[in-house]
Amino acid sequence: MANTSTRTLRLLSLLQTHRHWPGTELAERLGVSVRTLRRDVDRLRELGYPVEAQRGADGGYQLAAGAVLPPLVIDDEEAVALAVGLQAAAQTGVEGIAETSVRVLAKVAQVMPARLRRRVEALRAMTVAASWNGPAAAGTDPEALTAVALSCRDGEQLRFSYTAADGRRSERHVEPHRLVCLDRRWYVVAYDLTRHDWRSFRVDRLTAPKGTGARFRPRDLPAPDAAAFVRAGLDSMPRSYEVEVRVDAPAAAVRERIGRWSTVEEIDAAHCRVRMTADSLDWPALALGMVGADFRVLGPPELRDRLHEWSARFGRA
Repeated sequence: MANTSTRTLRLLSLLQTHRHWPGTELAERLGVSVRTLRRDVDRLRELGYPVEAQRGADGGYQLAAGAVLPPLVIDDEEAVALAVGLQAAAQTGVEGIAETSVRVLAKVAQVMPARLRRRVEALRAMTVAASWNGPAAAGTDPEALTAVALSCRDGEQLRFSYTAADGRRSERHVEPHRLVCLDRRWYVVAYDLTRHDWRSFRVDRLTAPKGTGARFRPRDLPAPDAAAFVRAGLDSMPRSYEVEVRVDAPAAAVRERIGRWSTVEEIDAAHCRVRMTADSLDWPALALGMVGADFRVLGPPELRDRLHEWSARFGRA
C-alpha cells in the first residue's frame, strides 16, 4: 500500500511538470506496466485530479485545468526555490504582490518539514539583497547556495573549490560571513583563512562547498555591511573586455580605419575579423561605428547590449 501511495504521488508530480506524457514513457518513468499506470490514473481521478487521457498512437495523459487549484506535489529543491522566490517577492514594490506573497509564504512554511524550513530560514537570515539590476546571472546550484547559507548562520568554517574569472582553480578554507545578492548574482563574503584577508566569492563558481564542523567567532567586517563590501570589490576590479567582431568589409579597408587600435584578420575578400581589448565598451562601439560597414558582434554579449543602448539613444536624437 505504501508503495502504491508513493507511486501515486510521483505520478502526480510528473503530471504537474509536463504538459503531455505518452503512456509508455510515463509507465517507464514509474517502473510499472501500462495497465498499472491506468489504475494509478483512475486513483488520481477519484481524488479529484482532472487527468485527461488521449487514445491512439500518440496517446497519453495530461493534467487538465480544474475548477480549483489542486494540491501541488513538489520536491525539496522546488520547495526551497518557492520559499526564496516568495521572500524576494515580499520585498518588491509592486502593489498587491508583497502582501499576497507574505500570506502564501506563511502557508508554505507552515507545512514544510523541519529540514527544509531550516534551509529556507538560513537563506533568509544570511542574505543581503543589494539590487536586482543588470543582466541575469548564470544558474547557481541551490545545494551550494543553501550549504553556504547554513555555514554563515551556524558560524561554521567552510571548504570549497573555486574557479576564478581567468579559469584558475584553487581550494579555499574560509569563515563565511553573509550571502549577498547583487545584480542577479550571488556572492558569499568570507574571511579567507589561507590568505588572511576578507574576500567575496561568486557562488556559481563554487564547487562542493562543505562545512568542516569547526566553529569560529565572527570577525569585524571592514565595510558598513556585506553588500557594500561586494560593491567596493567589484568597483575596484579592472574590467578588460575581449572584443571580437565579423565585419562585412575587406581587411585592408578596415585596417586603414582602425588598424592602429585593433587586430584585423582577413576571412575572405569581402569579410574580416576584428579583435580588440578594452577596459570600456564605449571605445569599441565608437571604433566600429567608424568602420563604415555592417558587422556582427561575436563577443562579448555586453557589447551587444551597449550597441542597443546607443542605437536607441541615437534614434531618439
